[in-house]
Amino acid sequence: MSRRISGFSKLSKAEKLSWLDAYYGESPDYHGAVMKKFWIQDADVQKVLDGFSENTVSNFMIPYGLAPNFLIDGQVYCIPMVIEESSVVAAASSAAKYWMDRGGFKTTILGMVKVGQIHFKWSGPKDFIFNIFEKIKAKLLEGVQDMVRNMEKRGGGITKIELIDFTDLEPELYQIRVHFDTKDSMGANFINSVLENFAASLEYFFVHHVDIPDNYRDIDIIMSILSNNTPECTVRAEVSCKVSELGTFENGMLAEQLAEKFRMAVRIAEIDPFRATTHNKGIYNGIDAVILATGNDFRAVEAAGHAFAARDGQYRSLSKCEIKEGIFRFWLDVPLAIGTVGGLTALHPLAKKSLEILGNPSAEDLMRIVASMGLAQNFAALKSLVTTGIQKGHMKMHMMNILNHLEANEDEVQEALQYFEDKTVSFSAVRDFVDSLKRN
Repeated sequence: MSRRISGFSKLSKAEKLSWLDAYYGESPDYHGAVMKKFWIQDADVQKVLDGFSENTVSNFMIPYGLAPNFLIDGQVYCIPMVIEESSVVAAASSAAKYWMDRGGFKTTILGMVKVGQIHFKWSGPKDFIFNIFEKIKAKLLEGVQDMVRNMEKRGGGITKIELIDFTDLEPELYQIRVHFDTKDSMGANFINSVLENFAASLEYFFVHHVDIPDNYRDIDIIMSILSNNTPECTVRAEVSCKVSELGTFENGMLAEQLAEKFRMAVRIAEIDPFRATTHNKGIYNGIDAVILATGNDFRAVEAAGHAFAARDGQYRSLSKCEIKEGIFRFWLDVPLAIGTVGGLTALHPLAKKSLEILGNPSAEDLMRIVASMGLAQNFAALKSLVTTGIQKGHMKMHMMNILNHLEANEDEVQEALQYFEDKTVSFSAVRDFVDSLKRN
């Protein structure tokens, strides 16, 4: 039986599910019975969700949680988080509460520049193209006046255009790199539209401009696209206090010991890429959760962050820590090209609600919030690592997943939670305990 199909995208959701069951199921409605459970009953909302992607047959549910008590630049936030990993929301909330009593998070916007690129090949002498580049720029800008007018009214627009020579790495290859400020929008569609207009103007210039000799008129546009590498669209979040104010910790560790071990843990992530990878993954546990909750692109944000972490040629920690003159200081610099208008931020009902919970922030304010969340998550993880270890808290948060997997009833759940209050949690230990309850 052939599983090949033409016109799949034209089928209704129900028809797609029937095809799925016919070719990949064990019986009629084998997959559909589960898929249909997750359809939104409000048909208008479901229609919006279906429009986000292609060939949709259901919705994949991920928990939506709240992390309260974030004091950021003097304002208290309750931050929405979308994540399926146990302990992340609890850890962020714990770190937020801890730092609320020590001055909270302080942030600084370090830049708002986003980048687009036009790659092209041209066989003429490089001195010539650099000499006429000011004329090329004028032609490019002339062609997008109508496109950029509204963005300029909001204080944004094109901030710089430069010509990059790649001919030493690839014969005849050049790039026009364009810098943008897109204000409160992420700006991907705006940037790409401008770049494609630029590409058309560039071709026109070389074909028609009087300064171009006939033997130099051939130009080959390879591609025009924004870059998700945004090292100049960055924000810093930091916390600090006197070492003596750090307090004491669950295993009896004193403030001075915690501060030095913590600093060393960050230092290890600066010098060892194996540790840095896990270290930064923990940061993105927090960042991605807020990015998802607000309808932004977590894949673009992560790609930019990992490129930023390797900007000197070695992959390193995104966060830093120092102890100087009795002050503990912990901070994070991270690129965040995100928006609060346009795209899913307005279309997705929960993304819109998330922004309302955050007070309808500007893009800059959302950058501050997201970076603070990343720093909080990193602080919580490192504090656990250098004191009690990460597994104790993580497995306790994971315990409900284990109990659900074992199909424990309500009484068994309560007895298990009480029994493991002061014991090490593992899947086998919980399974054995639940089995003993069932036998009795």
